[in-house]
Amino acid sequence: MTNNRKQIFLNEVTNQIRSKEVKNYVANELNYHLKEAKRIWLERGLSESEAEEKAVEQMGNPTKLGMQMNKLHRPKVDWWLILLLAISTGLSFLPMFSLGYMKDTYFIIYKILIAFLGGAATVGVMLVDYRKWKRHGWLFYTIGMLLLFILAFFSNTMINGLRLIKLGPITIESLMALPFFYLAWASFFNNEKLRVWHSLLLFLSPILLFLALPSISTIYLYSVMVFVMLWWSQFSKKVKWMISVGTLGTIMLTALLVWPFIKPYQIVRLLAFFNPEKYADTEGYIILRIQELMSKAGWFGVTGTKEFIPEARTNFVFVSFTYYYGWIFGVLLAVILLLFAARMMVIQPKIKESYGQLLLIGGVALYGIQLVSNIGMALGLFPMTSMSLPFISYGLMPTLLNAILIGSVLSVYRRKDLLWNS
Repeated sequence: MTNNRKQIFLNEVTNQIRSKEVKNYVANELNYHLKEAKRIWLERGLSESEAEEKAVEQMGNPTKLGMQMNKLHRPKVDWWLILLLAISTGLSFLPMFSLGYMKDTYFIIYKILIAFLGGAATVGVMLVDYRKWKRHGWLFYTIGMLLLFILAFFSNTMINGLRLIKLGPITIESLMALPFFYLAWASFFNNEKLRVWHSLLLFLSPILLFLALPSISTIYLYSVMVFVMLWWSQFSKKVKWMISVGTLGTIMLTALLVWPFIKPYQIVRLLAFFNPEKYADTEGYIILRIQELMSKAGWFGVTGTKEFIPEARTNFVFVSFTYYYGWIFGVLLAVILLLFAARMMVIQPKIKESYGQLLLIGGVALYGIQLVSNIGMALGLFPMTSMSLPFISYGLMPTLLNAILIGSVLSVYRRKDLLWNS
């Protein structure tokens, strides 16, 4: 009979709450407080049924309490990030218009599909309770490793020296392993039992597969993400330095061992960054070409006859955007994309749970390094490499990567007021 009284009370409270997550949270919290109150009344000499009744009475009116809980713990949506995502997605169509691709039905349909899937992935990830991922770090890591292994040894396509898997119009590349490693490392760095040698082994294993593809730009993204998350984790400075020094030392040793196997064009590409005029007929040509195009853009873009822009809708989409629409719109685009990172940093102090903070910081790092590197290439501040501009470059895999990152941040923000341990 006493259990029925308690259950009726809990049902009346949770009936006022819309979110299923919050229903469970409130029910668990109230159940805990009811047990504590009941224990106190039992210690005062009341019977089981009397103690239960007193405990329930203490809680007050269930309907009023439920309405208060619904208002207090309602899941939040960061509409600033949603707005920035909508604006960026809309702006991503502009280069397609200026380049003439929107006259082709295939490109129109595929671009709309990319935008739709990116938005759906963001919302889908946001609706998932991020705390459920914390227990599955090893699963995410294994999926990432399997994906790289399949790409390294069973790929059916080679483009620009990179191993890919083509499934109809969809191209799967090494970039798609990053979301899994992102979720995995957030879990690993939230585990204080992680040993230094574990970290080194876990960090270096994917790099060996990235080298087999080869995908230097993805190694760069992966490494920056892991190190930023490491230094933001709750490990002691001693452990952080041990992991960092050990990893960097191992990377340098590996670099010395693989240097004889690096292809000549990769070395020339690096040298051309420092002295493009010397390599004007080879790898330096594209650097000089980009500099020329950017200098012609002007404040309002180029009118009249338009010149050819290499990789205008992918790696150099910022160049084409600035060239056709001018520096004013180019700077505006950069500011809008930077606001994503700025907004994520504003959110960070509001997140009290360590795993959620790691997801947020890892998301900022992975998103920010893409943005800075891509714009840096256009401005001649960064070596030429395969690097997309988040949400603007044409391509499904880069869009999905950044959609998952923003969706993860939104998932953390949505549950920032729910502080219980799952």
